Amino acid sequence: MRKKYWYWILTLGWMGIIFYSSSTPYEKQDMRPFLGNYIDLSFLEPVLSGISFMYHQSVVSVETLGIAGFIEFFIRMGAHFTVFFLLTCLFYIALKKATHIQKKQAILISFLLTSAYAMVDEIHQVITPNRTPYIGDVFIDVFGAFVAVICFIIFGQKRKA
Repeated sequence: MRKKYWYWILTLGWMGIIFYSSSTPYEKQDMRPFLGNYIDLSFLEPVLSGISFMYHQSVVSVETLGIAGFIEFFIRMGAHFTVFFLLTCLFYIALKKATHIQKKQAILISFLLTSAYAMVDEIHQVITPNRTPYIGDVFIDVFGAFVAVICFIIFGQKRKA
């Protein structure tokens, strides 16, 4: 019986890590100095210099952000995706191990809980200094959760075969 609680403790712990990360001002998470000072990214400039797009009312390009800032943008977006992909997995495992609900329900509930937490996480950033909430981040978070759901379905089908 106690083992069931550990699955929820892991899930809540992961949510706590997300909350802590969202509570940290951007300046304390800035990876550009590390990327610019310790990794020579100049070889990527010719390859990536033609890429430019808008995100949160800002132009994302090597020209506007520098190569370190451009790479950091994709690391951050990858982190959003990965963190919420993993949260969906943890919710699913906790629901399957600690309850008697069916697989389809566990998948749906995991997706909904993760999506709700993604929204709460962005709202939380309203009160965090030097952080701004953005619906685009929620979409990336929810996309991570959606890909986790697709993985559950695909791997569930392979197990049946």
